[in-house]
Amino acid sequence: MFYKKDDLGYKAPVEGVKLKTLTYGEKTLMAEFRLKKGAIRPEHSHPHEQIGYLVSGRIVLIIDGERNPAEPGDSWCIHGDVPHSGETVEDSVVIEVFSPVREDFLP
Repeated sequence: MFYKKDDLGYKAPVEGVKLKTLTYGEKTLMAEFRLKKGAIRPEHSHPHEQIGYLVSGRIVLIIDGERNPAEPGDSWCIHGDVPHSGETVEDSVVIEVFSPVREDFLP
């Protein structure tokens, strides 16, 4: 699968958060998140391992109760079933990879 960038197909799972699956295979899925300043991602967990990279902006990730301020170039790994949430300090773009594939993120 090859993904050519466009501005179509974004979902809004939470106010201030846009999500788009960029590409996926049998075992992994890569998604882009566009986050508006002030957007909150409520605490949740899922069985998927989640690896992320902050492209632009500033966010705070709360992973298993620990606050992690993130700036462009920072990355993280959240193991499956670990509670996590997020706060958007300024408009941000995040790329995240999930394994196994998140069926709920498939187009």
